[in-house]
Amino acid sequence: MFTGLVEEKGYITEKVQTGVGSLNRSSSGHPEEQGLRLTISAKKIMDDLKTGDSIAVNGVCLTVVKKTKGTFSVDVIEETLKKTNLGTAKLNDPVNLERPLKADARLGGHFVLGHIDTTGRIESIKELNSSHFITISFQKKFSKYLIPVGSIAIDGVSMTVAELRKDSFSVGVIPHTWEETIFADKKPGDTVNLEFDVLGKYIVRLTEQNENETSEKISRQNDDR
Repeated sequence: MFTGLVEEKGYITEKVQTGVGSLNRSSSGHPEEQGLRLTISAKKIMDDLKTGDSIAVNGVCLTVVKKTKGTFSVDVIEETLKKTNLGTAKLNDPVNLERPLKADARLGGHFVLGHIDTTGRIESIKELNSSHFITISFQKKFSKYLIPVGSIAIDGVSMTVAELRKDSFSVGVIPHTWEETIFADKKPGDTVNLEFDVLGKYIVRLTEQNENETSEKISRQNDDR
């Protein structure tokens, strides 16, 4: 579990396709998509990072499979590549990094699992007097998970929804967050990873389940008449 408070920016130093030479074939006969191994350089988080540890890379919870003095490597499977922006990352691209939450640490952001729900697209970035205002579009079907002034993780950064529309939302980014994360490297048209608040998702799930059970009960009562 993470908090959405990015510890530092790392940089992708190597990107290698995995599974080459042992391609599985889908029912259509075409080779299935392969995974990736990303090697990332970092400084601050390397002190107590070990092979087997979890690490959030642009908000994606991954496992450290290799570590050197100044880099670590993670494997990104096919399903993760489909749901996140890691597959389009290039060499030397910056990425947000966060180690898991410690049991005795303060929770400064919100509960972030590192399980990306979908990606969004940056529509605009406005520079204001003391902040930046970013508008991001996303698939309308996910709008039920957002509320005004609610929490959302964007590329692993815990943010507050400032404005909400049917298929887009906006956030205000303070100077510290702008400088310490990859937001400063983003531009309109870029893709970002989105993880909606897990508490909100559970509430929506329970509400929909109750509605379905009520509907089924009414339907059975009507059939018995």
